[in-house]
Amino acid sequence: MALPPSVTLREVGPRDGLQAEAPVPVAGRVALVEALVAAGLRHVEVVSFVSPKAVPAMAGAAEVIAALGPLPGVTRTALVPNRRGAELALAAGVDELTVTIAVSPTYNERNVKMTIDESASAIAGVCALARGDGVRVDAVVSCAFGSPYEGDVDPADVGALCHRLREGGAASITLADTTGMATPRRVDEVLAVTGPDVALHLHESRGTGLVNLYAGLLAGVRRFDTSVGGLGGSPFAAGAAGNVATEEAVALLDDLGVATGVDIEALLAAAALVEDLVGHPVPSRVARAGPRTRLATP
Repeated sequence: MALPPSVTLREVGPRDGLQAEAPVPVAGRVALVEALVAAGLRHVEVVSFVSPKAVPAMAGAAEVIAALGPLPGVTRTALVPNRRGAELALAAGVDELTVTIAVSPTYNERNVKMTIDESASAIAGVCALARGDGVRVDAVVSCAFGSPYEGDVDPADVGALCHRLREGGAASITLADTTGMATPRRVDEVLAVTGPDVALHLHESRGTGLVNLYAGLLAGVRRFDTSVGGLGGSPFAAGAAGNVATEEAVALLDDLGVATGVDIEALLAAAALVEDLVGHPVPSRVARAGPRTRLATP
């Protein structure tokens, strides 16, 4: 398949990337989102409306949204775990909600304390609530390429769950390789069932994130989640590593002639800001070496 002229990147660093870190003050989180928007990103998952006791790093979600204010041309997304979280997010004025459900029964129980059936019903309720406010909901299907507890998953199960979520009101679906179990072959097998009208949320636990992104691109996927600096990772599975780094994805896509609307140098400045905010180096290789077009100085 020919490569597309452009793709959409949803930046998840301010939420997925920071949620496992020591809490970053609201002002720092706002500055990060603003730096990402300045780099050209137009779809940013900025916060999560979860209990601050459960995820201290996501405390102050409403304050982050208020400080940012409306961003023309930018979709400000919030992850919500349940109806109460959705109510808080909608009251804060977010532009999109994301909800999560896992194909893996064990992972779903550990992540949201519900069975898959209970989660699907709860998501349908969130979709109905959001629809009343004219806000779209993206359903993220975790462990879509394998479970750290049950092992391989049947692509037919992924397809059936995606269908159920769409029937329940989800405006879009994101397939998440939550613990880095995907390979290009498995990406192809799942997309053969779901079709390419999904987004991919990929992790680098086993070093296959970028090649899986490329496999998805060739299969017709046009939407990808990425995280500045490559931060992130699931707290519910041992060894889970960060997301595909936004700057690594942009560097690859730039070389392929696939437009993202993102300025790589401005993005690298945002990655440097992330390092300052979290107090340690980020795992992104492009953040270290720079894009391939950057020449070394003598």
